[in-house]
Amino acid sequence: MIETDILISGGGVAGLAAAAAFGAAGFRVLCVDPAPPVTEREAEGADLRTTALLQPSVEVLAAAGLWDRLAPHASPLWTMRIVDATGPGGAERARRDFVATDISDAPFGWNLPNWLLRREMVARLAELPGVDFRPGVATRGVLTRTGEAIVRLSDGTQAAARLLVAADGRASAVREALGIGVRTMRYGQKALAFAVTHPVPHEGVSTEIHRAGGPFTLVPLPDWQGRPSSAVVWMERGPEALRLAALPVPDFEAAMTERSAGLFGPLALASRRTVWPIISQIAERFAAERTALMAEAAHVVPPIGAQGLNMSLADLRLLLELAAAGDPGRPEALDAYHRGRWPEVQARIAGIDLLNRTSMAGMAPITDLRARGIGLIHDIAPLRRTLMRAGLGAR
Repeated sequence: MIETDILISGGGVAGLAAAAAFGAAGFRVLCVDPAPPVTEREAEGADLRTTALLQPSVEVLAAAGLWDRLAPHASPLWTMRIVDATGPGGAERARRDFVATDISDAPFGWNLPNWLLRREMVARLAELPGVDFRPGVATRGVLTRTGEAIVRLSDGTQAAARLLVAADGRASAVREALGIGVRTMRYGQKALAFAVTHPVPHEGVSTEIHRAGGPFTLVPLPDWQGRPSSAVVWMERGPEALRLAALPVPDFEAAMTERSAGLFGPLALASRRTVWPIISQIAERFAAERTALMAEAAHVVPPIGAQGLNMSLADLRLLLELAAAGDPGRPEALDAYHRGRWPEVQARIAGIDLLNRTSMAGMAPITDLRARGIGLIHDIAPLRRTLMRAGLGAR
C-alpha cells in the first residue's frame, strides 16, 4: 500500500499544476494518468490549443515554482478586442478594445500552447522530491472512508491518500465511481484549433470576431519562422466544422482569412488542425468524502473569455488554502471547497452559455442587439472595468 497526502487522478494541465502546487507546499503527492503527456508540438496527439493564463492564475503557478519556467515562452495579452462582423459579406459593424491598463499595470494574462505547459510542468515535477508522477497508470477503483481514500491503480498497486483530487476530465472515472451526477448542455458545435502566421503583427491583441456559428478568436503567440503568429480557435456548428477540417490547405486558408474579416491579412496555416467538441457541464457537487473534484471533472465551458483553465486554477487555489489550515481531506474543508466554488462556477457557466448562444445566432435582431451591447459595455467606463475585473476572476 502506497501512503501519500494527496493523490491526483489526472495528468492533464490542471492535474500537473495541482501536483506541482501541492508538492511545492510540502505535501507528499502521487499523480497518475493513463496516458503519458505529449510534450512536443509536432508529436502525434499534441494538444495544439493554447491557454491564456490570467493574472490570478499566474500567482498560483508562481507559488508552485512553475511561472519561472513558463514566462520565457509566454505572449502577454494587453488588449482584448471584440469585433462584430455581421455586416454584408462579413463586413465589420462594431469594434471595441478592452485594455489591461484600465485596471492594472500588468497584462490581462499570458498565452501559452498547451503542449508546452505540459512539457514545463513535467520538468518541474521532476525537481520536487515529494512528488511521484506515474504516467501510464490509471485509476481503477475508489473506496473512501472517514480517514482516507483508497485508490486501486491499473499497475496492481493501491494507494491511501488523505485527499483524492479528481482532475481526470469531463468523463471523470473518479466522479463516476463516487456516484456524482453532472448536468450537460450541448450546442451542436465543434471548435477547430490550430496556429497561423500572418503579415499584420498582432501587437499583443487577442481578437474575437463574431458572426453566426460561433466566435473566431486569434490569440497572440511568439513569432513562428520569422512571421507574426497566433493561435486560432474557430467555433462552428458541428457539420460545418468537420467540412472545414477536411478542406485542402489552400481552400482552408482562404476560408479562415475570409472568416477573420481580413484583419491580419492573408492567414497561413502553421500547424495541423484539431477538432474539439463544445459543451458546458457542471457536476452536482464538487466534493465527496475525502475527495475534491476540480477542472473538467467538475466543470466544462466553451472556449470563450479564457475561462476554462483559469477556473481550474481557481479551484486549486482554494484547495491549497484549505489544505494549509489542516488535514486537506477533512469534511469541513471539503464542504468549504464546494460552497466556495460551486456557486461561482455555476454563475460563470450561465454567463458563458448566454454569450455562446448569442454568438451562434445569425438572426438580424440578435446580431443587432449584440453589436449594440458590445458598444454599451465598452463605453460605460465603470461597467467596463467591473466586467474586466470579473473576467479575470480577481478576488
